[in-house]
Amino acid sequence: MRLFIAEKPSLARAIADALPGPAQRRDGYFQCGPGDQVAWCAGHILEPAPPDAYDPKFKQWRIEHLPIAPDEWKLAVSAPDLLKTIKALLPLAARVVHAGDPDREGQLLVDEVLEFLGYRGAVDRLLISDLNQSAVRKALAGLKSNDRYRGLYEAALARQRADWLYGINLTRLYTLLGRAGGYDGVLSVGRVQTPLLGLIVRRDLEIECFEARTYYAVSADIQCASGRFTAIWQLPKDAVGIVDDAGRLVDRELALAIRTKTVGLSGLVAHCSREKKSEAPPLPYSLPDIQIDAGKHLGLAPKQTLDACQALYETHRLLTYPRSDCTYLPEGQHDQAAAVLGVIASNVPSLRAATGSADRSRRSRAWNDQKITAHHAIVPTLVTKSLAALSAAERGVYELVACRYVAQFYPPFEYHETKLEIVVEGERFRASGRQPSSEGWRALVARVPDDEENQSADQDGSTGALPAFEEGERITCDEVIISEKQTTPPKRFTDAMLIEAMSGIARYVHDPKIKQLLRETDGIGTPATQAAIIQTLFDRRFIEKRGRQVTSTPLGRALIRTLPDVTTRPDMTALWEAAMRRIAEGQMPLRGFLGAVSKQVAGLVESARSLGALQVADSGTATGVTRAGTPTRSGAHRRRRSPPKPTNNPRG
Repeated sequence: MRLFIAEKPSLARAIADALPGPAQRRDGYFQCGPGDQVAWCAGHILEPAPPDAYDPKFKQWRIEHLPIAPDEWKLAVSAPDLLKTIKALLPLAARVVHAGDPDREGQLLVDEVLEFLGYRGAVDRLLISDLNQSAVRKALAGLKSNDRYRGLYEAALARQRADWLYGINLTRLYTLLGRAGGYDGVLSVGRVQTPLLGLIVRRDLEIECFEARTYYAVSADIQCASGRFTAIWQLPKDAVGIVDDAGRLVDRELALAIRTKTVGLSGLVAHCSREKKSEAPPLPYSLPDIQIDAGKHLGLAPKQTLDACQALYETHRLLTYPRSDCTYLPEGQHDQAAAVLGVIASNVPSLRAATGSADRSRRSRAWNDQKITAHHAIVPTLVTKSLAALSAAERGVYELVACRYVAQFYPPFEYHETKLEIVVEGERFRASGRQPSSEGWRALVARVPDDEENQSADQDGSTGALPAFEEGERITCDEVIISEKQTTPPKRFTDAMLIEAMSGIARYVHDPKIKQLLRETDGIGTPATQAAIIQTLFDRRFIEKRGRQVTSTPLGRALIRTLPDVTTRPDMTALWEAAMRRIAEGQMPLRGFLGAVSKQVAGLVESARSLGALQVADSGTATGVTRAGTPTRSGAHRRRRSPPKPTNNPRG
């Protein structure tokens, strides 16, 4: 008999339905004919044990206990009923099939159960990223040896244990130093949450210290035989001393000289290009993408969006698995397209006409087996249901996902892009314009210009459609306008911008090697944890909301100010990820990596302990953290209720 252990109940159901013989639901597993049983986890059903599991004295948070670094690691059971079922079925199995998600954490969460239960028999690996029955059957026919994925398991173990070492020790340390100064809250420190807080703090300080500077934009009102348009003056290539660090003109006298030199005079079109371009529909949603759009269009916080997606998946069965970082779909799912569009037409009356006009045979770039990760993109299921029973958040999220899916069956947005370079008395002016020729998918999805597009107008004169031109054609510079402008500070973060920042954290890093590593690892946090990490910062009162804006509190700022710089930036995540990749490839031993992390944590603990206590003033809202001498035994060891341990569960 074979025992399949699936990562979650929905995957277990899909496997059971694809196996030979009728699938009968039992207490905690499916019996599939006489030869197969399918049990399941619920994500991690084991978690790293708390410090007091190693020594009861660690129940008390004491500074002399730090750093805590286990020699032999222990796990605690978080879902005893599920573990009991698997334990009872294991002795009956001639062979076990590991059916965790095909990623690092999916490998860990089943392997750790087998290790915990002491199983030493043969294990096959089943890799499923599409719950479509044909895809599941294909995967069942291609089982591999689980031994091939030992490196992936050890890499996940490295991440789990390193986060434990880092989070447990530094959170206890800074909380105890805060207590020594009279603060009774938790000063949590984490590999992801603290760099995110650092990003918010630095943005806030940049805004508050910002000094507006004047710059000048020079534009010309151009007259030609076929009409009028505006062109932007271009800085000479050898511009020195007349521009700021962003390449903007700061010399008003030069701007006036350009106007005097060119106004009322004729020039010619030095270069003209007209190119037909197209823009494919945006790919279906990943969780970060839907969190960003729901924040922008629905005003939902990341956790609210995740909760809505989870309810649409678990309770209403209207969406596929939501905790996905993927924006592609399995090629085999295209066969369901007509049925899914029919369901959308029924569920969302406002999209009925759009689904009716969709080309159901069209196959957009979204269907690509080579781009599928552990899960495919979030799309509507084949469940028909009135949306009236949903909450406003659930309804809004479902409609966004449905509209994005419908867009896959529309042609590209097509337009002609014209670029001009005009020379008047040796001065160069540029203009560019778009003339739509076919709205395509844009008829479905409202488009909001992004900041880069808005800012680029000063540089290239982007506008609407331009008149037709030929190179060498004469024009007249009717008027030259000098616009005095002020530089503006960066925008404060919103919930949606924080998700964007976590997913694209590389843009905030200057070191090119670290930047590249972060690009390869898709930022910091995972789609499953990003909302919870942001919420933790709110819960700890490190950040707060002002309307839609997210700002750091005095407590959050002071914590970042007092922490070592290495803990407040994402560089360490990049270096850890590079190490975990080497572990997965068998090029670095797990013990060696954890030894290096333990040494780093010990150094951070010793440095902070030697600097002294933290004075934290907190009367409802924190007002600051400062150093205040060396912590005393009585201050650091005051008897209080132990704060909750930091959580580092990647699926939490």
